[in-house]
Amino acid sequence: MSDNSPARHALADLTTLGLGGPAGRLVTAESADDIVSAVQEAARADEPLLVLGGGSNVVIGDVGFPGTVLLIRSSGVEVTAEHGDAVSVRVAAGHPWDDCVAQTVADGLAGVECLAGIPGAAGATPIQNVGAYGQDVSQTIESVTVYDRTEGEIDVFTPADCRFEYRNSLFRYSDRWVVLDVTFRLRRDPLSGPVGHAELARLLGVGENDRVPAAAAREAVLELRRGRGMVLDPGDPDTDSAGPFFANPVLSAAAYTELRRRADGAEPPAWPGADGVMKVSAAWLVERAGFAPGYTRGPVAISSKHILALTHPGGGTTGELLELAAEIRDGVHERFGVTLRPEPVLVGCEL
Repeated sequence: MSDNSPARHALADLTTLGLGGPAGRLVTAESADDIVSAVQEAARADEPLLVLGGGSNVVIGDVGFPGTVLLIRSSGVEVTAEHGDAVSVRVAAGHPWDDCVAQTVADGLAGVECLAGIPGAAGATPIQNVGAYGQDVSQTIESVTVYDRTEGEIDVFTPADCRFEYRNSLFRYSDRWVVLDVTFRLRRDPLSGPVGHAELARLLGVGENDRVPAAAAREAVLELRRGRGMVLDPGDPDTDSAGPFFANPVLSAAAYTELRRRADGAEPPAWPGADGVMKVSAAWLVERAGFAPGYTRGPVAISSKHILALTHPGGGTTGELLELAAEIRDGVHERFGVTLRPEPVLVGCEL
């Protein structure tokens, strides 16, 4: 474990947005033991603690963070058990997620191939129940090892304990638990799971629910993500974002009926959920509210490739990014009566 406290480190250097003020103290943890020790040390000092992985789903305020920023840099992907075709794979919290997907596919393991190209660390995936192109991690997570800051002990959570929902979990809005590792239950299978996303199926030239080589599914997902600026690329300013800024809203039956009324005959893309709720396309709402890819406000902009991604090619501030986000949120609410909520975690700032 290394302590970089002598210099106030600019957190902008540690986020994919390239925004954020300084850290009071920066500590790098390279193992689960390091993580626990650093968390305990901050607790003894009664010091605020921010746990930071890949910096891809976070917006940090211009004032920075006054306490300890714990940079998770543990690594490792390990097969822990095999039962027939079922393979348990434990991944350290700090291991780059896309590297994990690439390795498991190369090893002939299927189950997360459609989650390729997502930036960030493996330990962040259960927090937001990361998902894309018909897969999400709750479908394959077997357990999550956490450090409980309240009880001062290590615990292992089952998927039921994690309370997974669409882009949500028990961990999402709580700093009580710090993820140490995640175990996935994958299949020893050269083929992907059933392709559950129409655009991906079209690119692969197959029908929905068909199966393809897992490596082909991964490459197709990477191609789709590159086309949206959603694969980190230093040569592409559209990738200087925190990923999609707004989550797809989940509306009650009454709210969805009102949305359809205000849509003037257009049919909002939507997917039914339990108890009559409807998940609605945030991208459709933003575009129909009058915003377009490439819309610019000073040094920040809507990505030219993905209407939900807010980009910062450089020279701006978090405050300016949030002004753009507020303009979009308010425009959608005025047009449709739907309030969009941010998908990234906001630290030291609010929308």
